[in-house]
Amino acid sequence: MNNQKTIPYAKKRFGQNFLVDQSVLQRIMTSLAIKPQDFVFEIGPGRGALTKLLIADCDHLYAIELDRDLIEVLNNKFDRKSLTLFSGDVLKFNFEELEIKTENKIRVIGNLPYNISTELLFRLIPSKHLIKDLHFMLQKEVVDRLAANPGNKKYGRLTVLMQYYFDIAPLFNIDPNSFSPKPKVDSSFVRLSPKIKHEVELKNYQNFKNLVSTAFQFRRKTLRNALKSLFTEKELVHFGCDPKLRPENLSVSDYVNLSNKIK
Repeated sequence: MNNQKTIPYAKKRFGQNFLVDQSVLQRIMTSLAIKPQDFVFEIGPGRGALTKLLIADCDHLYAIELDRDLIEVLNNKFDRKSLTLFSGDVLKFNFEELEIKTENKIRVIGNLPYNISTELLFRLIPSKHLIKDLHFMLQKEVVDRLAANPGNKKYGRLTVLMQYYFDIAPLFNIDPNSFSPKPKVDSSFVRLSPKIKHEVELKNYQNFKNLVSTAFQFRRKTLRNALKSLFTEKELVHFGCDPKLRPENLSVSDYVNLSNKIK
């Protein structure tokens, strides 16, 4: 199907930076290793550069796009027998809707706008049981935070919450020149795979989330001061935490252990 209309320009309000480098697109496809029977869901297909390659490798592609102008382009460009396109905001999308469409777990792929990437990652946590893996193009700084180790300045709330639920594998960096328009930051391609087993089993997600958020809200303070609304110094010592450490010094398992002590 051919679209005779002018291709829509990138809209700043949607944070659009379209990937146009064919070598990077091919490298992404090699990393994905899509099989025909895979249930693939693309976030923000844009002008369809990656979409075209995904459709060639899987039996049917599902995607969501917010920009109505691009939805028209995609519907004209691809046969609906190959693509099911949802119109809307992925931050409001219910991934449970996809569960009834397949027995396979979902492989989620996307070039995420930088202004929604962190929020979307958090929103995907409740749907982790539906997901086989996540492959995202993200701001390199976000990927560095996702993969950071304790003691690193980039280690924080995003790190701890995501590393409990996912194995993080940065795959490769992407130069700004690979996009149109050219972003002002470097990007990275990353794989997140839901963990099957955990070192320490978490009892209550809300307690965990609140604990980690509280700790890193005061990341420059010692644990004694950062967590004083949740634990006394004596309790921290009793639970095996040095009150003189800073939030970035605790491991993910340390946070889970502390979270499990909250009543």
